[in-house]
Amino acid sequence: MNSIRSSQTTKAIQRISESVFVGLCRELGTSQLVAMRRDLIDFWEMVENHVIASDEYYGLLSGSYREGFRLKNSDVDFMYWPNNHRVICELSQSQYYNTHRQTLILCDCSNSPPGFTLLYLLSPSMNRKIQEACVRINTRYYVSSSKYRQILLSASLHPHGPCVSGTIGPVEFDQASCFVSDFWPPSASSWIGRCHSWPQPHVVDDIVKNGCHFVAIGHKLGNHEDHEWRISFSQAEQKLVYVMNHCQFLTYGLLKLILTEIINNGVGDDDKLLCSYHMKTAVFWVIQQNTILQWCPQNFLGGFWVCFKLILKWVYEGVCPNFFIPGNNMFLSKIHGVKQHQLFIRLSELYEKGLAFLLHSPSIRSHIIDVLHNPRNSSSTDDHTLISEFRFDINLFGEILNYRTMQKVDIQRCIRYLHTIEQMIGSPLLTQYQVIMLQNMTAMVLQYTAFILHMETYTSDNKTRYRADKMSCHMLKLAAKFGCITDMLYIAMYYYKTLRYRETVSIIEMINVKLAQSYVMYNNLIIDTEMYTEAVGGQSWSTKMRQAVAWDIRLDKSIQYISELIPEQQSAQQNHWPFLFVPSLVLFYMLEILCYRHVDTMRARTALDDLQTLVHYDQDQLCNIISIDLRDISWQILGICQQVTGNPQAALYSYEQSLRQAPFYNIQTATEMRIQRVCQWITLNN
Repeated sequence: MNSIRSSQTTKAIQRISESVFVGLCRELGTSQLVAMRRDLIDFWEMVENHVIASDEYYGLLSGSYREGFRLKNSDVDFMYWPNNHRVICELSQSQYYNTHRQTLILCDCSNSPPGFTLLYLLSPSMNRKIQEACVRINTRYYVSSSKYRQILLSASLHPHGPCVSGTIGPVEFDQASCFVSDFWPPSASSWIGRCHSWPQPHVVDDIVKNGCHFVAIGHKLGNHEDHEWRISFSQAEQKLVYVMNHCQFLTYGLLKLILTEIINNGVGDDDKLLCSYHMKTAVFWVIQQNTILQWCPQNFLGGFWVCFKLILKWVYEGVCPNFFIPGNNMFLSKIHGVKQHQLFIRLSELYEKGLAFLLHSPSIRSHIIDVLHNPRNSSSTDDHTLISEFRFDINLFGEILNYRTMQKVDIQRCIRYLHTIEQMIGSPLLTQYQVIMLQNMTAMVLQYTAFILHMETYTSDNKTRYRADKMSCHMLKLAAKFGCITDMLYIAMYYYKTLRYRETVSIIEMINVKLAQSYVMYNNLIIDTEMYTEAVGGQSWSTKMRQAVAWDIRLDKSIQYISELIPEQQSAQQNHWPFLFVPSLVLFYMLEILCYRHVDTMRARTALDDLQTLVHYDQDQLCNIISIDLRDISWQILGICQQVTGNPQAALYSYEQSLRQAPFYNIQTATEMRIQRVCQWITLNN
């Protein structure tokens, strides 16, 4: 009888495990989705770092976003380091560098706690910020971590541990300034010897040959806290997360969720003792120690429970060993005394409830309850049954849109991008996701190049302007062939900017025909999924993007697209936005109005009515057409169009409505300026 009950209990836990696994696949991503996200990030970083190879600073994306998570309210982590500085672990390693081009820094761990070091400048640095951060200890000059962090702060950034934090619109980011070493630190040599079963030897070799980083934070109990640097293995950790199987990855994800939704829920920031990094470290240790023989959906909660018990043990002992340098106790100076005891009691109470404590997680609860209510139901864990074709396409194209921008826009950088893209076209090493990313990136760079070329030759002689104009038109048309439907709007903006009103109207009419199709995916929303599947289902992503994808238009701060929107771009830039999004349909009607007023006033009136209907649309349904974040710019554009067509009273109302919307891009400066001018005009003409 007991064996029967035990068997029934085991089967019930297996079904719950499968249900939670499937739920997390839908919440955090299937293995196919996660692979796609990583492929696109890897490709973007490869292109970016190839382009900026000769720049003063180099960088990489790190943290959970890079690992493949897309968690709500999660920030984005960057690491930056000076390209012409290298940290060495012993003097003999200096033979591998040209000291005329590279400034060498010696890692001095002799008087620092495990995992931390001082950085001794072996030769003078030409970098002004590094010069200012130097301090003298005995007879040597060291780069002070605290001084370096302080120097990098600005009015728009604030300190956050070893990072400086800020926002780009609603997205929070942490930027860790650091130094890079091409060598694996001797203090982490024991890790290599521990890697018997995981990770595999080729992964270990890859990790070791890529060295490590040093981030600007000292140990609170160190002799030189203000000047020490922490040895960072962010790049190694990212590679380890990449070689996890999907059950292991989702176990890490589940630990992150329960940390946010249960352990730290309702706890003040100062009392949040455990962090995501501790969760990741626990998963690393459990995988390497081979505690779990089977990492599979049926045993998913078993793997999670082993990790949770390890964290509980660490809190009880007050010791969390760093995965690469175990002597570095990451709880030291943070989790001890009364706070340690309180945290242990909190975790013990969860442990005593068993897996039932997961019912307190909003993200997990329903997946457990479903099985309890329907014990005979089983969940399919196959990727192809967990996500439909159009749902995957939505994620893919939405992900690609995140990388549709360039840094430090100028003609030379555009040429470097185009050269890099040219080298990659046709490469057999690119994945299927990276091919579509390359196609999208090509369209983006061609658009940037076309507008920058026009700006830079605007005051040149007629012959130069003619040649530049011909090249710009060609590049924009080529970009439209590579890109999505709404990339044609860049051609329309260029034609309008260069006073080609009839050509603009012709392009707009072509866009109108394409956007009218019911299968079009607009802003990652599909109006008719059946029509989408019928029209482009089973076709290449390249075909889908050209025929069935429409995005809002991104206006970069560095480029003047059309004069009517320059104040809005400037206002967004003043508020730390590098670009301004405009709803494609709103821009479509705006260009139609601006052009038709020169060639057909009746059509201009009709277009204005259409725009007004769109912006005044029922608020509950408006978000299906215009994102709630873009209502301010939509009202603003309606006001601009009303003003240029001779209706200042209506324009005033629209500008006032713009001010009442959520200030996503903070364009209020431009709105208030327009209100002031239209009021002056009304006063003078009454």
